[in-house]
Amino acid sequence: MTERGLLIVLSGPSGVGKGTVRKAIFDSGEIDFEYSISMTTRQKRAGEEDGVDYFFRSKEVFEQLIEDGGLLEYAEYVGNYYGTPLEYVEQTLSSGKDVFLEIEVNGAKQVREKMPEGIFIFLTPPDIMELKSRILNRGTEKIALVEQRLEKAVEEIKMMDHYDYAVVNDKVENAVTKIKHIIESEHLKVPRVINRYKKIVEEM
Repeated sequence: MTERGLLIVLSGPSGVGKGTVRKAIFDSGEIDFEYSISMTTRQKRAGEEDGVDYFFRSKEVFEQLIEDGGLLEYAEYVGNYYGTPLEYVEQTLSSGKDVFLEIEVNGAKQVREKMPEGIFIFLTPPDIMELKSRILNRGTEKIALVEQRLEKAVEEIKMMDHYDYAVVNDKVENAVTKIKHIIESEHLKVPRVINRYKKIVEEM
């Protein structure tokens, strides 16, 4: 019997560096995760492949999935839907592979409601001033928008109690090491391995 994979959800406030940490984890070459492929209703761009970059679907198909409960989470942005297909995640987990999902706080809340057995990791900034500095250093937004994003980030940090672990992103390499250790520890928990040993005992 194949041991079911872990659903690993990395989340945190805007500007904390989720994408950078996720990329560093996958670039390390020391992991065996499947990165969850999102579904979207936006048009495919040049060079993009269905089932590789995104699952590209019509608005009608997407809305039917919403109605049928076929999405782990979803959101609408600039007139297009984005979401995580439940069937893809379930099939991957059932095959024994871990699924890694990098997502915003509201999306993570939706995932928690549908798959509470997942491992939910909250990436935090060292402090609020550091978070403000990171948002400012993007150089893509006006001060008023930076302040709005900062206010939202504070509200998101207050939602940390919905998570299993909190990892400070002081240095990317430190955060990556801690997240890897969390996942290794989760794989060693007795409830995950007990059936394997019960089977060994039964066969003796």
